[in-house]
Amino acid sequence: MNMKQPILVTGAHRSGTTWVGKMLAANPSTAYISEPLNVLHRRGVYRADVKHWYEYITAENEEKYLPAFRELFNFRYHLFAELGSLRSQKDFMRMGRDLSIFAKGKLQGQRALLKDPFAVFSTPWFAQKLNCQVVITIRHPGGFASSLKRLNWNFDFRDLLNQPMLMRDHLEADRADMESMPADDIVGQSALLWRMIYRSVHTTRELFPDFKIVRHEDLSLDPIAGYKSLYDSLGLTFDEKVRDTILNASSSENPTELSKKKVHSVKLDSRANMDNWKKRLTPEEITRIRKLTEDVSHLFYSDTEW
Repeated sequence: MNMKQPILVTGAHRSGTTWVGKMLAANPSTAYISEPLNVLHRRGVYRADVKHWYEYITAENEEKYLPAFRELFNFRYHLFAELGSLRSQKDFMRMGRDLSIFAKGKLQGQRALLKDPFAVFSTPWFAQKLNCQVVITIRHPGGFASSLKRLNWNFDFRDLLNQPMLMRDHLEADRADMESMPADDIVGQSALLWRMIYRSVHTTRELFPDFKIVRHEDLSLDPIAGYKSLYDSLGLTFDEKVRDTILNASSSENPTELSKKKVHSVKLDSRANMDNWKKRLTPEEITRIRKLTEDVSHLFYSDTEW
């Protein structure tokens, strides 16, 4: 068994989880593993079925997930399961990448660093059952909505409505809003999803004060200080190589906007990107997002940040 404490980086998708995960993975003692709870995850990495976006895991249904996560955190790669799922050369290249990560993680005794936004409702289970240190990213609701609008990514709330335990524990009060949300209303969907996710995060952080809550904007303003603090809290070594990696990823020489073909890239002018949402959203959309999220957003953002 790998006895080194795993790290889980989560938060809403498009909230900086990839950036944070990859900057933490600049430390050679960590092994970066991406999104086993993605509905389209790689079978070699995680052998269990995932039926919903934002799958909710608790002690009540853990038998479906726990054995597979224990194998993942011990770097057991399921080669034959992956071979059976290959459909393209890109899939084959991903298999090689993942197999290398798992082999190195096992041989060098690295800490598993799991980046998975879709684990955000399940953080108590990851902390209690798998002993994970939990990092939760937050992005301003305007920035979150703007990113989804730009990419034209809508969200089907049936993925949440069809999870009875998630509705019971966290989202029953939002049932009517989810059921009435138009399928093509990306801005409205984004605001509602943000509100539900970060209301749950606020409740969770009161029960688990050791969880690290990091705002995307704070890291963007001062990446070195922000990541140094996060490294220290996780017991990771912050050296010159790590510093250089962070500077390279957030430099003012990087693009101020990512190409839609590289939505998971982390090389960006972090400061310049912060307020792009104020240009991309209309004043009416910003007002609407604020109104839909204000009962939660004030817990994380002040009036001056709108």
